[in-house]
Amino acid sequence: MKLMDAAELVKQPPDVTENPYRKSGKEASTGKQIPAPEEESACQFFFDLNEKQGRKRSSTGRDSKSSPHPKQTRKPPQPPGPCWFCLASPEVEKHLVVNIGTHCYLALAKGGLSDDHVLILPIGHYQSVVELSAEVVEEVEKYKVTLRRFFKSRGKRCVLFERNYKSHHLQLQVIPVPLSSCTTDDIKDAFITQAEQQQIELLEIPEHSDIKQIAQPGAAYFYVELDTGEKLFHRIKKNFPLQFGREVLASEAILNIPDRSDWRQCQVSKEEEEMLARRFRKDFEPFDFTLDD
Repeated sequence: MKLMDAAELVKQPPDVTENPYRKSGKEASTGKQIPAPEEESACQFFFDLNEKQGRKRSSTGRDSKSSPHPKQTRKPPQPPGPCWFCLASPEVEKHLVVNIGTHCYLALAKGGLSDDHVLILPIGHYQSVVELSAEVVEEVEKYKVTLRRFFKSRGKRCVLFERNYKSHHLQLQVIPVPLSSCTTDDIKDAFITQAEQQQIELLEIPEHSDIKQIAQPGAAYFYVELDTGEKLFHRIKKNFPLQFGREVLASEAILNIPDRSDWRQCQVSKEEEEMLARRFRKDFEPFDFTLDD
């Protein structure tokens, strides 16, 4: 399983029976199937998978009777091996964590583009936004809204991007850009221009669209979300530059710090990281929605 692609892990075997959640107990035991459109059945499969991965479950108990794999319902998704971003993992650099919610947490980016470059990460092991359960998505959106308010109060707008390619745990990058540096249109144009130069097809998608409607679990992609809610999306088919998002934001057109496009060139000592984390926690506290829960 450790070596398998995520898409293979969630794919139904060729000899799979009809979704057991669509049958009554009697019909399940006799093998009788309830006719349903093929497309609806596939969607229901992914919905149930995500629901089982969430933290809150119904107490009806029907999963234990109907599902051939009841173990999947017992705990949140777990990493196939060591993970640097699962909060319970010993590999996590916990001194970088600046806020913890119910399903997600915030951490300073290691080697960030700026001192307040943060990541939104799920506490459980999810590879991408597409695979998140509904309750995790809800908290991700709360963090987005809160961070936009926080950075706006400091004279900045934030840009978010995700690269679901050669990564094992969702990292939603949140990079603040001073309002005085450029406009949102400048940021959008910079992404489109640099994408064209590298033969990357970056498509604009509707403002309120859901990435889950565009990409299937396991599919490789890159997307950027602007402070206006506009999104640019690229479906990765072959190779993709790992630092593309950082390169665009570090370029002269945006932050004008091209020497910081590679995070490995931006690392600082653990003591300095701890100091930056303490400062962010203090500054963010008035906006911290987790204190209201």
